[in-house]
Amino acid sequence: MLDDLDRRILRNLQHEPGIPVGDLAEAAGTTPAVCSRRLARLRDRRIVIGQEAIIDWRRLGYEVLVSLRITLDKAQSNVFDIFIREARKIPEVLEIQTFLGQVDIRLGIIARDMAHYQTLYRSRILTLPHIADIEALVHVAAIKDDETLPL
Repeated sequence: MLDDLDRRILRNLQHEPGIPVGDLAEAAGTTPAVCSRRLARLRDRRIVIGQEAIIDWRRLGYEVLVSLRITLDKAQSNVFDIFIREARKIPEVLEIQTFLGQVDIRLGIIARDMAHYQTLYRSRILTLPHIADIEALVHVAAIKDDETLPL
């Protein structure tokens, strides 16, 4: 699927997503023309999906991160769709994940402080439809937060 040159390009690209193609080519040990073609092919194959800005929400005044594990009341057939549609409307919900097992959905939520979280929880989260059970995990520390692949 990938050869050594592709891996070198990806390895360097994931450490510095905004690197100019000439510098990427030099770091990967190839020419800019070859690197550009390889990078285009990696994007066409959707191996490289894009380039994103990562915003540090703490610098914007958000101090609390909470992970909510939610079990839905699945008496109706479309509860996931309804719940997800409503959860997307809450700006502080940064992440929505679905699971198979005891927990159906996990929400990642940020808040300015615990008082703000309590207000969000009572006024927005608890009003979401079809919640059967909910467990809150308050984030204390990130030990490893790295999406770098072992290429």
